[in-house]
Amino acid sequence: MLMNRIDTRPRIKKSLKAELKLRCEPFLKWLRGRPCRLAGHRLHTCSGKVRACHVDYAGGKGTAIKVSDRFAIPMCDGAHAEQTDQQGWGPFEEKYGFCALADAGRYFKAWPNRVPWLAAHPDFEV
Repeated sequence: MLMNRIDTRPRIKKSLKAELKLRCEPFLKWLRGRPCRLAGHRLHTCSGKVRACHVDYAGGKGTAIKVSDRFAIPMCDGAHAEQTDQQGWGPFEEKYGFCALADAGRYFKAWPNRVPWLAAHPDFEV
């Protein structure tokens, strides 16, 4: 009887350095304190907590890696579920008449702690 060989060597752990260059938890915390991007829109009723929703088509996304935190906008649970599960970014942006990527840039520039945080984190990819 022929037996397949099983590889018992330990797996190589990935370095998280690349992932750390994309993360900015203080910015995400600030975003979660903003109103939902669609608050007050006639086609949307906000529901749930506000989340930092990453704009996936911004680039730099890889296997098991989200895009940079600077490409996030605040959206309530309802809006996030609609965008993620039902429509995707293209139809979602068309329905509500906005560009999430442009908005993400405006939110990041409006973040009050952006300049000192970037100075303290020179490896963050801007």
